[in-house]
Amino acid sequence: MDGGRLEPMDPTSLLARHRAVLPNWIALYYDEPIEIIRGSGRRVIDAEGRSYLDFFAGILTNAIGYDIAEISDAIRRQVDTGVLHTSTLYLIRSQVALAERIARLSGISDAKVFFTNSGTEANETALMLATQFRRSNQVLALRNSYHGRAFATVGITGNRGWAASSLSPVKVSYVHGGYRYRSPFRALPDADYIAACTDDLRNIIETTTAGDVACLIAEPIQGVGGFCVPPDGLLGAFAEVLAEYGILLVSDEVQTGWGRTGSHFWGIEAHGVTPDAMTFAKGIGNGLAIGGVVARPDLMDCLQANSISTFGGNPVATAGACAALEYLLSHDLQANAARLGSRVLAGLRDVASSYDVVGDVRGKGLMIGVEFVTPGSGELRQPSPRAATRVLEETRAGGLLVGKGGLYGNVIRLAPPMTLTEDEADEALDVLGTAIATVHKELTQ
Repeated sequence: MDGGRLEPMDPTSLLARHRAVLPNWIALYYDEPIEIIRGSGRRVIDAEGRSYLDFFAGILTNAIGYDIAEISDAIRRQVDTGVLHTSTLYLIRSQVALAERIARLSGISDAKVFFTNSGTEANETALMLATQFRRSNQVLALRNSYHGRAFATVGITGNRGWAASSLSPVKVSYVHGGYRYRSPFRALPDADYIAACTDDLRNIIETTTAGDVACLIAEPIQGVGGFCVPPDGLLGAFAEVLAEYGILLVSDEVQTGWGRTGSHFWGIEAHGVTPDAMTFAKGIGNGLAIGGVVARPDLMDCLQANSISTFGGNPVATAGACAALEYLLSHDLQANAARLGSRVLAGLRDVASSYDVVGDVRGKGLMIGVEFVTPGSGELRQPSPRAATRVLEETRAGGLLVGKGGLYGNVIRLAPPMTLTEDEADEALDVLGTAIATVHKELTQ
């Protein structure tokens, strides 16, 4: 670098520099990590000129896709004013407009909105509000959950692979329900599964807490946990128990919001309950750093101290988010997610029927998980992170980018931009089918 100017470099050199100055705990995909330098629609190009169909969208963040004129133009108009930042000490027109729209879409009566820079920060804010409102540091969370990388959100993350410390400002108790595939209740019909998990919730409250719990925070579909989908209505049944104790319900919509599940605009809607608060981020900014909390007014206004958000809801991020939300709604991308998600799910289930390296295919809309197991492991269905890692590499070689997660690192996650086309869905299925067949052959020879 000369005078602050970055020189072009080969990927090997960039990787060496990355490892020299960035933390070892920052995960990188692939044996040979890639640098994405251009994008258009649902496709990206790496530094070596290779093109990929993107089926992970920057971890569900590029929800509309790349180089979307309506969004880019809105950002440019704000940049052209010369004002990139003012802070929340001043009025921000696009912030107010975006908050008004999110409040209406939330379904929460007289809702108020606070903007942050990420989902982690949004969940930290929700925890601060709930614990202050209830004057309790006790929190309920789901096993296999993930809510962020900050102090309190790590404390409520029920997945050892992402829980870096046992230290926490909150006291957490974990309940069953989110990850059905390996649940002790997995064989039960939906209604009985919900009843068993609800009984577990009540038992947890009565045996591991003082009763005056601040909140239950839950992802309607567990994201990092492997796109785990509980039966519809589970969180609604939980809410009935929570109401008996005055416990708040917070829905973590960082990955499930904005219509991605296809069936509903917010993931919590599948459970027939309106939460006290919802957190959001990722897709609303289509790549811009923005998140937030939308909550009932008495909860949002419960803080007695002064506070601001220096960068949260800044003019550039909210201008872009307003345009992204308008595009999403006017093009009915929720319906597209429902239609093409069903197509991809059906195709993957057809592939899975031929290969016992696939233990489970699950999801809603364009939020799909494929869980890999060791072939021949019978009813134990032993997790196979090796298979998932190999599929990750094989799909990359085939021109498709996918994600990986799960409690055991054995789940391939699919979450393309919601503007996906039928041809692109079929292209991805072809690459995935070939990759799964290749990996199954490797593991069974």
